[in-house]
Amino acid sequence: MLKLVLPKGTLEAPTLRLFEEADLAVTRSSEVDYKATIADPRIAEVRILRPQEIPIYLADGMFDLGVTGRDWIEEQQVDVVSLGELQYSKATARPVRLVLAVAEDSHVESVADLKDGVRVSTEYPGLTRRFFERHGIEAEITISYGATEAKIPDIADVVVDATETGRALRQARLRIIDTILSSYTELVANRQAYDEPSKRHAMNQIHTLLQGTLEARGKVLVKLNVAEANLAAVIDLLPAMKAPTVSKLFEVEGYAVETVVPKTEINTLIPALKDQGATDIIELPLAKIVH
Repeated sequence: MLKLVLPKGTLEAPTLRLFEEADLAVTRSSEVDYKATIADPRIAEVRILRPQEIPIYLADGMFDLGVTGRDWIEEQQVDVVSLGELQYSKATARPVRLVLAVAEDSHVESVADLKDGVRVSTEYPGLTRRFFERHGIEAEITISYGATEAKIPDIADVVVDATETGRALRQARLRIIDTILSSYTELVANRQAYDEPSKRHAMNQIHTLLQGTLEARGKVLVKLNVAEANLAAVIDLLPAMKAPTVSKLFEVEGYAVETVVPKTEINTLIPALKDQGATDIIELPLAKIVH
């Protein structure tokens, strides 16, 4: 039913991992194959292409649904429908930032210090041009095809580059002076395809699977038994999405309790629960959480 396009490059591995965890595993003959399949009746074909091209192909109707970054949607300025953010990047769950950076020892502290004729290197010429136009600066913008941070000082005075952690910029001895935008990965659709009820329903179902998988990351299910006398103390320790589930044990004095908690808290939570009288504590991994 749907023609799906996924990003190649730095987003490729985390995107394929997300789809696999969402029970939408992508199959292809090799890691360099641009054509793939997903064993799902809602997905007719899969292509893996550069994320900067994906908004254009979606807008032109070559594909129905795709994954790309908000940065590339804004760069290409095309009309697509966003089904929502998928909060993951190439290495973390943080957004990518499109930033301006100068040499560490530069006298420039802000955009206001830049003058007409400033040399700028970037993979985002459209966003960069519009940014400098808003600030009334005539910049000489050249397109970078990679290693943008290496262009200072010989080729450029300023770079506009995407960064998730800032590590590559710091290693190149560059300093960030401004941020143009923050960008999450998004699930986006061709507008005409989205207007078809059957395709929109399929798109929303796929989004539910992906979002539910992301929601479950870093969380576990905790189940335990506790005597009635200790129930209140145990409940006070438990975080929950709404409230812990509490059930009376069959023919036994006490209660069964379960709730979802962040994995980062489990190392202190389980001993604390035991201290308050909880028994039979079980920690279970989660695949999806769908609200």
